[in-house]
Amino acid sequence: MKTLHVIVGPTAIGKTAFAIQMAQKLDTEIISCDSRQFYSELNIGVARPSPEELATIPHHFIACRSAKEPYNAFNYGHEALTLLDTLFQSHDDVVAVGGSGLYVDALCSGINLLPDPTPELRESLSNKIANGGLPELLDDLRRLDPEYYAVVDHSNPMRIQRALETIYTSGTTYSELIKKPLPKRNFQIEKIGLRTGRDTLRERIYNRVDSMMQQGLLDEVSSLTHLRHINTLNTVGYKELFAYIDGKNSLEEAVAAIKNNTWHYAKKQITWLKRYPEIKWIEK
Repeated sequence: MKTLHVIVGPTAIGKTAFAIQMAQKLDTEIISCDSRQFYSELNIGVARPSPEELATIPHHFIACRSAKEPYNAFNYGHEALTLLDTLFQSHDDVVAVGGSGLYVDALCSGINLLPDPTPELRESLSNKIANGGLPELLDDLRRLDPEYYAVVDHSNPMRIQRALETIYTSGTTYSELIKKPLPKRNFQIEKIGLRTGRDTLRERIYNRVDSMMQQGLLDEVSSLTHLRHINTLNTVGYKELFAYIDGKNSLEEAVAAIKNNTWHYAKKQITWLKRYPEIKWIEK
């Protein structure tokens, strides 16, 4: 049977290198499940694979669209499955890799189609978040969909916004829509998780941030100030440097915030992955 090998784990654990090595052994290609690496405008700050790495093995869903284009996990799941059908025609195995749990789920098990909001609704919610209104939106979500409010990451504005967009557009709770049964996959899935001790992971994260700054992350962020209103840019590594550019903190404080926020993000990834008992763990 055709097999999808899915490499998961927290940021900075070494998923890219591991996936390339596995794809080389299997003589196959790689599908990215990293929602931030989709966007052509984001490079250093999302640890996009280097040109040398991309040249080693064919990669898909890397820098494949603009951050200006609306995109969600359902769209990704549909496009990734279509690609996977094509790849399985010439390969018995395909490797998928990424740290975005929702997008891994979209590929492996599917997610339900959610209605697209009007541009006006999306802009209204985005502006509210940008102006510090996330607590108010959380109150709205608690009132309208207490079930989803109880499980969603309250510090993830994109998920809060998407849930409210769905509720306001459909008139149905987000939690109800995502419960609908999904079709089973016609290929087998092997999930491989990479992990290490927390102190080691924290050190790797801090070193990676220092390396990103040396590679020119500040210049990259400065070139994207015209897009900062887009939710895609409200992400670790970019929002902290936007604050520095605005004069709200020093560069040293911004870099420290990136390290701290990346570490918190990694811990959330670890928590997310604990829900999947089928993962085979490898110490890195």
